[in-house]
Amino acid sequence: MVRKYAMIGAFVALLAVVLGAFGAHMLEERISEDDLKTFETGVRYQMYHGLGILLVALLGDRFGSGKKLIWAGRLLVIGVILFSGSLYGLSLTGLAFFGPITPLGGVSIIAGWICAILGARKTE
Repeated sequence: MVRKYAMIGAFVALLAVVLGAFGAHMLEERISEDDLKTFETGVRYQMYHGLGILLVALLGDRFGSGKKLIWAGRLLVIGVILFSGSLYGLSLTGLAFFGPITPLGGVSIIAGWICAILGARKTE
């Protein structure tokens, strides 16, 4: 669990840097200011939670890879995909389809942090 989520967290953070650079250098002239802000919100939350996934890996190393910490990692990954991914889709395509997906990602992220708290408090 530790190596897997450390690698995933690092990759998510790396991808946030790449997407941030893409947004700053390639999208500035191509999409509206509001859409660019939406894209940047996706990048920012992706970075925060990439670091969060790395934290979950460290907690797993420190306290053992209990079920709650494994679920914390899973839910944070799912949350990043749904939350940031839907913001990217919304800002780049304008399709309203992506709008209702964003809160599902937010709920997943919240659940992931709750699992991290419970997993750090006591392992199985």
